[in-house]
Amino acid sequence: MIRTIEWTDQGVVMIDQRLLPTEEVYNTYKTVEEVAEAIRSMVIRGAPAIGVAAAMGIALGVKNLASEDGLKEKFDRICQIIRETRPTARNLFWAIERMREIFERHREASLQEIQTALEQEAVRIHREDIEINRKIGEHGQQLLAQRVNVLTHCNAGALATAGYGTALGVIRAAVENGKEIQVFADETRPFLQGSRLTAWEMMKERIPCTLITDNMAGYFMRLGQIETVVVGADRIAANGDVANKIGTYTVAVLAKEHDVPFYVAAPLSTIDLNTPTGDQIPIEQRDIKEVTEMNGRILVPQGVSVANPAFDVTPNHLISAIITEQGVVKEPYQETIASLFRK
Repeated sequence: MIRTIEWTDQGVVMIDQRLLPTEEVYNTYKTVEEVAEAIRSMVIRGAPAIGVAAAMGIALGVKNLASEDGLKEKFDRICQIIRETRPTARNLFWAIERMREIFERHREASLQEIQTALEQEAVRIHREDIEINRKIGEHGQQLLAQRVNVLTHCNAGALATAGYGTALGVIRAAVENGKEIQVFADETRPFLQGSRLTAWEMMKERIPCTLITDNMAGYFMRLGQIETVVVGADRIAANGDVANKIGTYTVAVLAKEHDVPFYVAAPLSTIDLNTPTGDQIPIEQRDIKEVTEMNGRILVPQGVSVANPAFDVTPNHLISAIITEQGVVKEPYQETIASLFRK
């Protein structure tokens, strides 16, 4: 399995996803500030992986404290450093909340005991994520035909999680169950997660994959060569609206027009019951250089106005089903999503 992120005695080890597919480099991050910068600069990305990194960053920050003096204030500051990295991925805030619960539960313990408890929780979150992804894959693969061409947008694979993947986890599980899957991977401008990461993962595992540019999806749907869409999510609102990598909404509209099932695969930790609809999901605006430059080469005329939203929101009526570790839910999402948290 691809090693996205790991806790070690030396620090948090992550594969630098900015260098893929040409270089496979693992770096060790030794402070909470370094982990935060790795999240912010897309060394690690994908909502579940960001959640794991957030938990490990907090554990690392507390591990590096020399004394209990002002512990509560120091812990709050560590959490704030992580909180300020990326605003859209629900898993980041979910992980902060989970680590804060552990801290509060051990408030009367020694610093060493708190450090141990937080480290254990971060490692537990990592382990649980892989188990959850396998459950998502098993539920999701049942929606796929024995032989089917599947389009995925961005990268929701092992690299976007602690391992195995959400959307690509569905594809992996289908292959493991003997199904014949042909993957179509959108390149996913402007950061090219599809061409750099999804295609890399599929080739590593010898799963047939065809790379297409983002504006080719409709063409292949009209030809009948794309029969199903499976994507991940960065935040899911209580009503089933889904925030995912920019361009997902466009794919969903095309899928609806061509009567192609559009599935979202994500863990419960990506669902935000406190966000009523997609209108309330904060959309991260990233550096315009991701659009205007490639490998240091300027691609646009000087002075042109540029926008670079990292995500868009797909309204629930375009979504055929949401696949979670607790099972698959369909409309009416307000009721079916709520039911997942009562199991």
